Amino acid sequence: MIGIILIYAVVLGGMWFLLMRPQKKEQKRVQAMLSTMEVGDTALTTSGFYGVIIDITDDDVIVEFGNNKNCRIPMQKSAIAQIEKPSAE
Repeated sequence: MIGIILIYAVVLGGMWFLLMRPQKKEQKRVQAMLSTMEVGDTALTTSGFYGVIIDITDDDVIVEFGNNKNCRIPMQKSAIAQIEKPSAE
């Protein structure tokens, strides 16, 4: 009986490790990306739009997608998939 409980505990622990660790790693990557954002960086949203960051507040990021076409993106929703720094040429 104790052997079966031990096997279930090991299996559940292994599943937790396999499922939670990649999620925590991704959260750390996104948090690091959002903390290095600056005005003038190019942002790729999760919906596939590229835009230039024109303003950053504590709660929102304002991204310009074209000629005076701005969008306010909440920081907590992590709708920004990727940040590209402008090249220093």
